[in-house]
Amino acid sequence: MPTNLAIDDNLIESARVIGKHRTKKAVVTEALIEYIERRKQIDVLELFGKIEYDPDYNYKEQRMKI
Repeated sequence: MPTNLAIDDNLIESARVIGKHRTKKAVVTEALIEYIERRKQIDVLELFGKIEYDPDYNYKEQRMKI
C-alpha cells in the first residue's frame, strides 16, 4: 500500500546510516518492527503481579520431556 509521509530528511538519513540500511523504506520498515516489538514488551510487563504461579512447577522437568 503506497503511503506518502513527511519525514525529516536529516532524521531518516541518520537512521539509515546508523542502521546500515540501503533505502528509506528499509529504515521505516525496521523502525515500525522495533516499535511494535517494544509495545508488545510493554504489554507483557503489565502482566507482572497479575499471574499466579504454581510453586511446585518444575521447569527443568518440563525441558527433559522435549
